[in-house]
This record gives sequence, structure tokens and C-alpha cells, in this order.
Amino acid sequence: MYDRDVMEGTRGSMAVDWEERIDVARLREDRKDRALERLRDSELGAMLLLDDPNIRYVTGLAMTGGSGADHYTLVCADGSVVHWDTADHAANQRYNCPWLADIRHACPGLGNVPRAAGSDSARAFLIEQMAETVVDGLEDYGYADDPVGIDAPDPRLTAALEAQGVDVRPDVASGVMADARRVKTRDEIECLRMAAAICEAGFQAIANGLEPGVRENELWGDAVRACHRHGASVQGGYLTSGPNTWPKHQANTTDRVIRPGDLVYADFYNVGYLGYRSCYYRTFSMGEPTPAQRDAYETAVDNLYAVLDAIEPGVTTDEVARAFPDMAGEHAAFYGAEDHWELTTNHWAHGLGLQLYEEPLIWRGVSEDHPIELEAGMTMAVETQAPADRQGVRVEEMVVVREDGVEVLSQWPVEEITVVDHP
Repeated sequence: MYDRDVMEGTRGSMAVDWEERIDVARLREDRKDRALERLRDSELGAMLLLDDPNIRYVTGLAMTGGSGADHYTLVCADGSVVHWDTADHAANQRYNCPWLADIRHACPGLGNVPRAAGSDSARAFLIEQMAETVVDGLEDYGYADDPVGIDAPDPRLTAALEAQGVDVRPDVASGVMADARRVKTRDEIECLRMAAAICEAGFQAIANGLEPGVRENELWGDAVRACHRHGASVQGGYLTSGPNTWPKHQANTTDRVIRPGDLVYADFYNVGYLGYRSCYYRTFSMGEPTPAQRDAYETAVDNLYAVLDAIEPGVTTDEVARAFPDMAGEHAAFYGAEDHWELTTNHWAHGLGLQLYEEPLIWRGVSEDHPIELEAGMTMAVETQAPADRQGVRVEEMVVVREDGVEVLSQWPVEEITVVDHP
């Protein structure tokens, strides 16, 4: 395991002038530099970004709409950036985002507006107008004759751009951006550490409020409130209890009343800090767990740390995936499954960043036949589970691949199940 320096990972979440914390200007600059480096190594002269996380990665803008619906970004190999957005957003961005020099009005050729237009001629107008705005940007910065990539290719937009003479390479830009985002910068890692810390405030709210008679949704509401108090965006997650824990209840929090003897687990996924997403499970016991529940928890933790022990730079994902349970350990017969690809989300590790699922993915469903190599600076969530009679446990750690081992960003105790006593 990675051994942190004495003060590493202890800084606060607010801006101060008396110590260096997350440097948001450096965060934006480092991300843009990585994207430009990969762009310049590609066959492209420019990229049109429609995918919200890619737009944020290059511009620093916290996009909230649907990808390509009413905002899009052009990034050119010389570092020039043009961003198009709705009138109200663009007006705010011009004032609040001085690092962006060229913000223009978007034409919503994709997404909600053309879908709602109810007219084929209106849809044709919108997509043609959107393409024209992009061509104007390419011409203004001298890239009209260069190959242009689109990170989320749409055949209508591709055709509209080609009709205006653009050399569109629809299958390149997504790879350029995935390559740029694969390894995280120092500030990206600190954002993920802060996301984990905020989730722990949510876990504490659960521990404080867990008692017989409370409903799952009440308890989850307390946890979400704690995350919001720390400045997080909560765009996912759930809490479930008792028989809803095995198999998990469609990842939904219900109004089930929690009772003595119940297991309770919470999954804080898509809890964001500066856009960086968590994925972090912990399991609680309403009173002393049964021997079967303790055994299940020990199995899940042992499986989790067997995977963590196998992670290091240079190893391939097939090697690590073998540390996850085999089909018997997956309890495949319970699901009627015959292959690992049928058991999505049960036991795997997935990358974390501006999206919940980024590279790498470590999973017996694909990794053994389609491995990729792990690199220092990759960040991921590793999750395992195990059944205990009619209930189940789940545990998960958020980690960074370091040169000298794995650093665990999540710090809620994992060695023993969290027991909440009741009268």
C-alpha cells in the first residue's frame, strides 16, 4: 500500500491564502494541456466536443444540460477554444469565466430542442445552423481545411458539417479525450479525495440516524443533506436494508422500515466535488450481526483487498481481474448466470473522474480476454459483495494507482462491519 507523507491528504475544502490546496487554475490548465498534447499527436487539427465531461475537462465549465443539446466546444491544436452556449449561460460565462476568451451563442441542433420542434424543416434548420456556427469558428482560427473530430459523433451533425466542406473524422476525438483523461493530475486526485471525505459525512449521518423504525428514504435524505452541506452535487446513490440488500433492490431507496437485525448499506456514487465523482459503499448492522453476516462481511473485505494487493503500475487488467471471485464466489447459480459477463456490477473495479465510469475497467466479464495496462495516476473504485442468508453486504474503496502501491482515498473503517446499537 502507498504510504502517504505526514501532511498529505489533510487539507481543507475552502480557498485560503495561507496554504496551497486544490489549485483550480492549475487544474484547468493541466487538463487542457493534456488534451492538447493528445490532440497534437493525433491526425486532427481540431475537436468539436459535445460530451459534457469532455467540455468540462477542457474548459472548466460545469455543464448541466444534455450533451450537445444547447452547448458545444471547439478546441484547436494551437490552444484556441470556442464555446457556444445558450444566451443566459453565455452571458454569465463571459463574466465569471475570464480564462475563456471566445464564448458565442449556440444553436441547439441536437437534443431537446429539435426533438420538441415537431417539424422536420425546423430540425433541418437547427442542425444546419449549428454546423454553420462550428464552421465559422474553424475559419476564424484557421482550421477550416484541417481534419476535425467529434467526441460524440451524430450522423446528422456529421452530414451537416461535411455539406459545408469540413473533413470530419468521427471516430478519433473520443479516443483522444479518453487518452487525455486516463491518468489524473495531482488536483484531480485531490478532488476525488475530497469527494470521498464528503461521502464519509454522509456515512456518519447514516450512523447517527440508524434506529429501528426509521425508513430507508428518511435515512438517505439525512445522508444527502450532509453531502450538500459540504458543497457536493449528489446525482446518484442509494441506501437499502434487510432483504433489499440481496440481491440489491434495483439500486433504489424505498420506504421500507428498518428493523433490528437488518443489514443496511449505502452506495455514494455520483457524489461530485468540482465535478469529480465518487463511488463508495459501506455496510452497517442494526445491532450485533449474526455469524453468517460477519462471515459474509469478512469474505467481501478479503476479496476486495486481494484485488487491491494485485494493483500496481505495469500489470494488466486480466492479471488483476483473477483476484475477483470465480463463478462460485459470484454465486452465479443464484442468478442463473453461466458467464461473468452476465454479472455486471457485482465484482469489479471501474475508473473514476469527471464520470462514474472511466478507464480502467477491471472485470472478469471482459478483462481476461481484452486486457489493458494499468498506469500510475489512474483512479478507480473497487467493489465486492457477499450474501448472508436473505441479506447481503457490499464494500468499496476509492483508490489511486501509485508508483509504489495503491493509495486508498476512502477512510471509513472497513476492517469490521459498522455496528449501530439500539435498545
